[in-house]
Amino acid sequence: MNITIGKPWAVSEKGGRLNNEDSIYPLPETANSNQNLFLVCDGVGGAEKGEIASSLACESFQTFFSTFREGEPTAAFINKAIRYTEARFDDYVAVHPEAKGMATTLTMVFVGTGGITLAHVGDSRIYHFRQGDILFQTEDHSLVNSLVKLGKITREEAVHHPQRNVIIRAVQGTDHPTEADVILLSDIKAGDYLLMCSDGVLERLSNEELSGIFKHSGSPEEIKNAIMSACSGKTRDNFSFYIIPIQNVLDSTGIKQNILSFLYSFI
Repeated sequence: MNITIGKPWAVSEKGGRLNNEDSIYPLPETANSNQNLFLVCDGVGGAEKGEIASSLACESFQTFFSTFREGEPTAAFINKAIRYTEARFDDYVAVHPEAKGMATTLTMVFVGTGGITLAHVGDSRIYHFRQGDILFQTEDHSLVNSLVKLGKITREEAVHHPQRNVIIRAVQGTDHPTEADVILLSDIKAGDYLLMCSDGVLERLSNEELSGIFKHSGSPEEIKNAIMSACSGKTRDNFSFYIIPIQNVLDSTGIKQNILSFLYSFI
């Protein structure tokens, strides 16, 4: 499978906070259609250097990928990247003890040859859209989502729950090891979109509103502008997102079959 993406569009803003504890990779000004690895991280705990945690996670994760990846990233490889990142957190805290307790969410998209690999820890999300419909979304590692699954509260109650920002998984140090949920999306078509976002976006936009934006906006840039318009000056939290448009998908099996059919037409 040969997946070609269009120009990715990204935003990372401080929103209603004094500083931005979100980090994304690559930086918006350097992202291009040849990129295959994308990260969105949301630092946890202002006093515990959340901005350092998210930045260090982006840096460490992509360093591990660029140094050790051979072929498609497996769940085992991705979780080794998390182990490496946790060790880097330990190194930082050893020199900067005031950062003890820092943590971050992490979402990853890798555009490969077997499909698109997604991984996530925490409550930042990844969506797969087709013609505005949500085909897939990651499941938050959060307290309220656990309560919803247990039937303790409804999804509607979860939206305004006083503990809606409490997460039950995060990337921290080796004293608190975690695992990413990993999934391979193989049903990919031209015109699809991937959206990665921190929960600051979800503070302003429901799934239905996001679907409306992806359904009615004409281009990736218009989608970016619509999300920006919904969040700018209206969020209490930082907000960051990556929009990854799928431009073309070629199935090698299908290509071979077409070539054979063409050759047989001359026999």
